[in-house]
Amino acid sequence: MPRTCLLCGAAAANRALCEDCLADLPWLRQPTCPQCATPTPAGHVCGACLKQPPAFARTVAALAYTFPLDRLIPRLKYQGRLAIAPALGECLVHAVASSPRPDRLIAMPLHAKRIRERGFNHATEIARDVAKKLGIALDTSSCQRIRDTPPQMGLKHDARRRNVRGAFTCSEKVEGQRIALVDDVMTTGTSLDELAATLKRAGAREVTCWVVARTLPPGDISGAR
Repeated sequence: MPRTCLLCGAAAANRALCEDCLADLPWLRQPTCPQCATPTPAGHVCGACLKQPPAFARTVAALAYTFPLDRLIPRLKYQGRLAIAPALGECLVHAVASSPRPDRLIAMPLHAKRIRERGFNHATEIARDVAKKLGIALDTSSCQRIRDTPPQMGLKHDARRRNVRGAFTCSEKVEGQRIALVDDVMTTGTSLDELAATLKRAGAREVTCWVVARTLPPGDISGAR
């Protein structure tokens, strides 16, 4: 059956979003820090990454976390609107088109309690679509979240880092592998940094981040167009 666009309801052929809505999304096109994707002049490494380099090598972010992403992503996560996941995956596939291909994808793990509450892991649903479109293996077993940490939202940077310390465990299956972590939104990157560090300790050769949306500094929407 022909699909209709999730945003406007127009015919979208076999895609989740129509061409016009895809073009109107807040694509992150301004120069950004190659490691954490925060906007920087001329795409230089930002001060935060120079001062405390993250465990991940680089970040690709498709969109700015503003309208309509700030409506779509919560609906996926908290209302179970699973049809949104392929639309977000499609955006991420577009953003990583020229990126080096990893050996496998790993979605940001949820604690088992959260999965029981929601019935799914939203990051896995996004990663599933990306893996299928790009022909990359999706690894759903090597990493687990072993601490049910409180939500990061509203916490300051240092508190976020303490909140996720020791939250993940990874098997030795990742030794020598190049891994891309898939997540919905990067704000400070502390959760992704902790997971990347855990993977590196387990022997991963390189870890990168592929995120659908990046939270921009307050007042900075210049790169979203």
